[in-house]
Amino acid sequence: MGGRVRWLLPILLGGSLQASTYYLAVAGLGGEPEFEQRFHGWTSELVKILKPAPDSKLETLEGPAATKANLRAALEKIAKESTAQDALVLMLIGHGSFDGADYKFNLPGPDISAIELASLLDRIPARQLVVNMTSCSGGGIASLHKENRVIVSATKSGTERNATVFARYWVEALRDGAADSDKNETISALEAFRYAEQKTTQFYETQKRLATEHAVLEDTGHGEGVRAPSPENGYGLVASAFPVLLVGAGAASTSPEQRKLLARKQGIEEQIDRLKYQKAAMPFEEYRKELGALVLELAKVQAELDK
Repeated sequence: MGGRVRWLLPILLGGSLQASTYYLAVAGLGGEPEFEQRFHGWTSELVKILKPAPDSKLETLEGPAATKANLRAALEKIAKESTAQDALVLMLIGHGSFDGADYKFNLPGPDISAIELASLLDRIPARQLVVNMTSCSGGGIASLHKENRVIVSATKSGTERNATVFARYWVEALRDGAADSDKNETISALEAFRYAEQKTTQFYETQKRLATEHAVLEDTGHGEGVRAPSPENGYGLVASAFPVLLVGAGAASTSPEQRKLLARKQGIEEQIDRLKYQKAAMPFEEYRKELGALVLELAKVQAELDK
């Protein structure tokens, strides 16, 4: 855990102050008008939600423009521009395929493989969240996983080949304030995943259909995703510290002082989350003491925000 904690420390002490968040949404080949329209609709919603976000740099690729060459060019541009203080949120919408060995994202013209995507992402210094919302997306985790990279996949394996609905609920998570479960005015990768996974599960239950997709999250670098990240299984720590979108006052605030306080509040809350993951390895009294100090500090920052 030590290496992961060292990496998390800059985030915990003010991750919201990164220079920029790069959002890249790619809607791949639909193949049929129904899917083309569906993918376009989800991408359009993402633009409405993410374009006004503070310090955001948003690019979308869809239709004939969503080619392998253009995706490569967009990621190479981010690699040149971004720094370690920035964040990248890559969202893949559409169909995927898996031949038992390698996953591919279906695009107009040549497809791009998970191995090729990983190679491009490895050159980007920014912190990364990859949200693969395609069929067969679970087949790409083995190639994409990397320590401190958060991967959200609409399917648990490459054998779940049916068209997915997870993208619908990922978009809804970013639009619905209820996704901010801890009410810290930031939707984290973990919160968005949990919201979308629960909504997807409810969709199949309501429709009385056999679920053909099971979303998973991987943020440990181990290469296997889980459906229920928690301190007990060690998944979700990096994802909980990855802010996807500021909401409420966090998004509206233009005051530098207010934004610093909000960043500090988020940092304390993330330190509390980190402490929960360390609880099992700590003496109880030490855990209680550290938790109490953090809760007190959080209350002081909240009081400043409430003035």
